[in-house]
Amino acid sequence: MSNHNKTLGLDKSLYDYLLSVSLREPEILTQLRQETAQQPMAIMQIAPDQGQFLALLVKLIGAKKTLDIGVFTGYSSLVVALALPPDGKVIACDVDEEYTAIARRYWQKAGVADKISLHIAPALTTLEKLIADKQAETFDFAFIDADKSNYDNYYELALQLVRPGGLIAIDNVLWSGRVANPQDQDNRTNKIRAFNQKLHQDQRITLSMVAIADGLTLAMKN
Repeated sequence: MSNHNKTLGLDKSLYDYLLSVSLREPEILTQLRQETAQQPMAIMQIAPDQGQFLALLVKLIGAKKTLDIGVFTGYSSLVVALALPPDGKVIACDVDEEYTAIARRYWQKAGVADKISLHIAPALTTLEKLIADKQAETFDFAFIDADKSNYDNYYELALQLVRPGGLIAIDNVLWSGRVANPQDQDNRTNKIRAFNQKLHQDQRITLSMVAIADGLTLAMKN
């Protein structure tokens, strides 16, 4: 288990204990995580306990139609697809053919490929097209884990696409702790800081920021 995607601030022995008494990761997800760990960008992989938490939320709200903004090797879309009912749908957005080829292979192996519709295009284009196709307020859930510079844009479009009572989950909001370091003024860190501050004030949503993995914001559309 790499330390990059484990919950911030938990020491290794406590985190290992947490996983040992709570993680019920299907074999197919373990295999995907192990294959992804060999990739140079493995740090982009969500943590297994975080995936399990997303799956629980998806079941809790009775989600049928979801968005996956930023696919990488497909862990988040797979974990959600497995949690959806047989007629559930994931609209997945990514620009990378190479990483998503791994994703497709695992969706196939897990028998959920028919639930996931992958759009290889800039996510903003895909989301705007969904709105143009009159799909606003038809989604139950959205997971945002893509380029940080567009977080605000993804969030605004996801907010139009999810129904009232629908949930938007946003990854990496604690950004390895860098958001709390005033010395850290690089562009992406500042973008995430501004995004976090905006959501804190946003009356359109009910908000919770959870210190799981690299920080996860939950925004329920009012």
